[in-house]
Amino acid sequence: MNGAVDLPLGLSELSFEATGGARVRRSILPSGVRVLSEQVPGSRSVTIGFWVAVGSRDEQGADAAHSASYGSTHFLEHLLFKGTPSRTALDIAISFDSVGGEHNALTAKEYTCYYAKVQDRDLPMAVAVLADMFTSSLLDATEFENERGVILEELSMAGDDPADVANERFFEAVLGEHPLGRPIGGNPDTIRAATRAAVAEHYRANYRPQDLVVSVAGAVDHDALVVELERALGTAGWDLTVAAAPVERRPALAANLAAGNPLTVVERPTEQVNLLLGVPGLVATDDRRSTMSMLNAIFGSGMSSRLFQQVRERRGLAYAVYSFAPAYSDAGLFGMYAGCAPAKAGTVAELMRDELQRLASDGVTADELRRAAGQLAGASALALEDSDTRMSRLGRAELTLGEFADLDEALRRIALVTVDDVQALAADLVARPFSLVAVGATDEAAFTGAVDRIAPSIDVA
Repeated sequence: MNGAVDLPLGLSELSFEATGGARVRRSILPSGVRVLSEQVPGSRSVTIGFWVAVGSRDEQGADAAHSASYGSTHFLEHLLFKGTPSRTALDIAISFDSVGGEHNALTAKEYTCYYAKVQDRDLPMAVAVLADMFTSSLLDATEFENERGVILEELSMAGDDPADVANERFFEAVLGEHPLGRPIGGNPDTIRAATRAAVAEHYRANYRPQDLVVSVAGAVDHDALVVELERALGTAGWDLTVAAAPVERRPALAANLAAGNPLTVVERPTEQVNLLLGVPGLVATDDRRSTMSMLNAIFGSGMSSRLFQQVRERRGLAYAVYSFAPAYSDAGLFGMYAGCAPAKAGTVAELMRDELQRLASDGVTADELRRAAGQLAGASALALEDSDTRMSRLGRAELTLGEFADLDEALRRIALVTVDDVQALAADLVARPFSLVAVGATDEAAFTGAVDRIAPSIDVA
């Protein structure tokens, strides 16, 4: 495979070889269902995912006409495990437990995925059960109320975790009113307000053949997979003879974000302050995403990174300290995290900002660039030992990126990144508006000096 492979929605069949002799195929069925597989030589297991490009950002609130309230996408994810006309919730669980398989789901900001990992011989069962769940959930009224309680407990658990609270508030602070800034699971008030009718309408509107992407990686035969999938979807009641085009991908244009909240402090009686500092980042399809990966590796990923060395090794101010760079279709973030003593929180915030500024002003060395390339190459190769990672890569390629880049192509792009590229991106990031979030036994006054250095225009009481 030379270069990335485009995944145009108008092309019904694609087949190519990827790194290590893996065979990647994609079929778009007449109904609009998209099926992607990566056959990995020597694999004995297989991971399958049923995806829709609907996440928390697509909710419009209970007060909007014909829309699910915030948190309903996550609510629906729970309900699809609670039974169909042909399977009870226990039947679904037994199907996977009895073969030693794993099954679960996740709701993200831009998609939802239902997935399973089984031995290769059990793939037909996984296809049948996931297809039944996906197409034919009962959304039973009693189960609906039971899951309302379960989700409220899940939110309470997250609310008791200061790191989770800091992360949610960080997205809100940086992205402001953008839908990506909302919590994925909603909040207790929106979950209590959710109605079965609204969630059912959300289900009918977004779980259609043209919305479905099925990605499979490991010991899989593509032609047999398509046959099994069509049989399972037909048995579940979908009419696959009705022609439809796949839903279009989200526009890959950077949103015009309003200024975020520069300082957010949530007071909690904890031993540590969970500190997050960051700026708006890059969208998922930005040409500089390989540069961002290199910058993040040099700056805050691993024990040799600048952030780790400066904050933990040289000064002993934190145990956990790192940077991260999530990216979405029209927005992204670049963030820095540290957990530190309340008395040191202001100092740590200044250090994190100073390190990014130093990266922007002084650049990086050729040796740092070489080490980062090696780190990314090794981490990527090791991750691809797992069929879960390969399945997820296929799904994200189809839903968001519109292209598939194998390991060789990813490494080629990394090798093209220069020291000047990294410094230029750092200069771009450091010029963007910063947001600081602190959760713990602290208050705004503790950050007066830090905020003056990070963003002098911020007025802190």
